[in-house]
Amino acid sequence: MSTMTASTGEAAARERRRFDWSQPFVYVVALAVAAVAIGPVLYVFVGGFRTTADLNANPAGLPDPWVFTNWITVATSPRFWGNVTASLILAGSTTVGVVIAGLMAAFVIARYNFRGREGLYTLFAAGLMFPLTVAALPLTLLLRTMGLHGTYLGVIIPGIAFALPTTIIILVPFLRAIPDELEEAARIDGATRVGFFWRILLPLSKPGLVTVGILAFVASWNGYLLPLLVISTGTLPQEWWPLPLGVTQFSTQYSQDTGAVLAYTSLAMIPAMVFFLLAEKRIVGGLTGAVKG
Repeated sequence: MSTMTASTGEAAARERRRFDWSQPFVYVVALAVAAVAIGPVLYVFVGGFRTTADLNANPAGLPDPWVFTNWITVATSPRFWGNVTASLILAGSTTVGVVIAGLMAAFVIARYNFRGREGLYTLFAAGLMFPLTVAALPLTLLLRTMGLHGTYLGVIIPGIAFALPTTIIILVPFLRAIPDELEEAARIDGATRVGFFWRILLPLSKPGLVTVGILAFVASWNGYLLPLLVISTGTLPQEWWPLPLGVTQFSTQYSQDTGAVLAYTSLAMIPAMVFFLLAEKRIVGGLTGAVKG
């Protein structure tokens, strides 16, 4: 018995000493991908602390000296805070609309049996294959006909529509995974389907709701093409354009001041990055739950 234990221990020791060549390769690939993703962001952020002359003399260098004027100029600009307010209005309204509409549609698809249910779910899934660029022209014409062109509603309503496929695909597995026994027990206790929805199903699906809400908020905050088609050609003043359009306009107006442009771009990225990083665990947990469901 002791001989067998010793041989087993020796085999385990040899296994630990054996070098796995795949691990360094994985780490190298991960570091390379991280560098490609993070490198440009760091360059823009650090570049905001440099003067235009310093950038022209040594584009790849560090700030020498560190200049905070660019950040102060942008942070004290009424236009910047107007752009932030516009982005908050658009992203917040789109998120609320996506969560409410997506939850109601997903609830019907997941918990009701009716003819054409799977076809309806497939229709929403097929919506993932039609990007905004495909619908740009007809969408613009439709918004003009409805009188929504150049307004925030002209961005919010299509934003909700284009976010619904992803939202429903994530929420339907969540709602289907909730046992039918819970609904039967709720009915025995006198709860209606609406009561079951509010008191039991809604709290249990909170991880999925948080996930789709975060994804919708970040996508709307960073959205550029839809506001470009709807708002930039309207009558809204530039101070009330969302941040992606504000960055473009600021870059055009201050094209000679590269440092200020980089500072403006950095400040425009920070809210979405912080929001996404703080909610990263919730996103991963929500998507994991959707896959399990």
